[in-house]
Amino acid sequence: MAEKRIIKCPNCGVFNTNKEYCSNCNTLISHQKKRELKASAVKQKEVDKAIHERENPNLAERLKKHPNVFYRIVGWALYSAITIVSLIGAGLAWFIAMVAAG
Repeated sequence: MAEKRIIKCPNCGVFNTNKEYCSNCNTLISHQKKRELKASAVKQKEVDKAIHERENPNLAERLKKHPNVFYRIVGWALYSAITIVSLIGAGLAWFIAMVAAG
């Protein structure tokens, strides 16, 4: 025998039995359905973020693919500068960690 769930609608106060939506005002009252919708929204937000990052590369990546040769050179120079600064930072962080470790 199925379990009877009686849920009071927070919007209109009507008691509903085994329903996801209120029979009176059509408000979502199922906690399980609310969790499912929230999880779905979180997944969709992550997908949208990934699509945005893929379709909107940073300035250096856009310049590296530019049709004008001068802009491509500037893009590669900027990319190289970013890479060198990152390597220096990583080396500095490693050095500090080694000094701190003794």
